[in-house]
Formats: sequence, structure tokens, C-alpha cells
Amino acid sequence: MDYITSNKAAWEEAFEHRFENWGDFDYKRLTNEELPFLESDVITELKAIDFKGKTIAQFCCNNGRELLSLMQLQPSLGVGFDIADNILEQARTNAAKAGISTCEFVAINILEIDESFYNKFDFIFFTIGAITWFEELPALFDKVAKCLKTGGIMLINDFHPLMNMLATPDEEAFDPSCINKLVYPYFRTEPWLENDGMGYMAGQYESKTFTCFSHTISTIINSTINAGMTIKKWNEYNYDVGLTDVYDGKEYPLSYVMIAQKN
Repeated sequence: MDYITSNKAAWEEAFEHRFENWGDFDYKRLTNEELPFLESDVITELKAIDFKGKTIAQFCCNNGRELLSLMQLQPSLGVGFDIADNILEQARTNAAKAGISTCEFVAINILEIDESFYNKFDFIFFTIGAITWFEELPALFDKVAKCLKTGGIMLINDFHPLMNMLATPDEEAFDPSCINKLVYPYFRTEPWLENDGMGYMAGQYESKTFTCFSHTISTIINSTINAGMTIKKWNEYNYDVGLTDVYDGKEYPLSYVMIAQKN
């Protein structure tokens, strides 16, 4: 079984184990808050882009809450792609309850998005943890470039690659007496395998295998350039975006926003 097929099974299992009402009421925030579910520094970047009348997409959109938030900036169409069928059903339900009719969701392996979506989008984005689910970034960013129109924008908001070197408090390697300790290799090539659930969605349980991968800054940058995109911005921040707050403000680079444009 390839890792994407097994990840699909693991994600769909996680949704079946989800906390009571997890995501069910996202539509309330979508109708009552400005750009909910997005980081403040990302919101700043998004507000600097003119989305009116544009076609946008989110790759690895999960339950769609971030894409649905971005629909407030009035693109003409939003398309969310993800591998988990049952999670996308929740996305469709929340979209309907929030009265968002210009957004659709497609269950697919991102690397297999077909030519019907090529040269379609003005903007494609990835959020926290998305690119870690792909072993080969060149193939992923090549797909992004194919789906973007000329001049289209890719935005990534994610954990900084340095985070892969740090242990979180729930790991045996974490030492609270030595908060600056780096415990994992930066140039790790073997995948991360997890069978203890998907914590933010469903807590811990004996789960099917999640497989994800580390990527260095140079891999991210070079894969972007080689896919025919020009990097316009790389901003780094000293706060984490979902794993732990124990390193926040310690002057580590913990998260980033990258913006690139298709040549």
C-alpha cells in the first residue's frame, strides 16, 4: 500500500474518531467572524491581495474551514482538494449552512489532479502541516504550477523546518530542563510514522498509520523555483502554529509564510 492511500485511510478513521461536535459548528464562526481559522500574520498577507472575481484553491483543505474563511474576500470560486471523503462531507455541510454557494470540494490525491484544473486558479494555498504529507515536493509544486494561471500566486503557511528538530512535551525525548535541546536531525530522510491518532481532531487512540516527511528550507525553495515560480516573500515567526507553545518567544524560527508567483 502506498503512503498516500494509507494516509487516506488514517485520516478517514480519525474523522470517525473525532471529538464530539468537532467541526460541526464551524459555520457559525464563518458567518460571525472576520476570516476565522487563519493566523493573524497570514490574514495580513491575504488582505494585501485582490481576490475579487478570482478563482482560488486550497490543496489539503481538511474540513474546508480555512478556504471557506477566505471566501469572505469575494473570489468568484473556491475549490478545496483533499483525500478524505468523509471530512469533505463536513466541509460541504458547513458551506451550505454558512450560505457559501461558490465553493466546492473534490476528494482526490493532490498529485493526481487532472488537466481539467490546469491553468484554472489565480491563487493556491497550503496551511499548517499540509506539505509534510508529501514525500517529493518537486512533484507537488509542479502540480501547483500546472494548476495556476500565469502570474498566479502560491502561499504556504506552515511549521518552520526547524520544528522537526525539536521534541514536543508529549514525546519521550522532550527535556523541560533543557528547552534549547535539538533532538532530531535537520536532514532526516526517513518518514515519520505515527499510530497514536490525530490529536487535534480525535485525541489519542491506536490508529492506522500516518506517514509524513521532513523538508528542509532549501528543498522548499528549490522545488518552488524549479516548478517555474518566483519566490516573492519568506517571512519567519517566533511562534508555533499548532504543535506546542513551549518554544514560543524563545527566538527560534517556528513558523513561516512563503509567497511565490508563477512565471
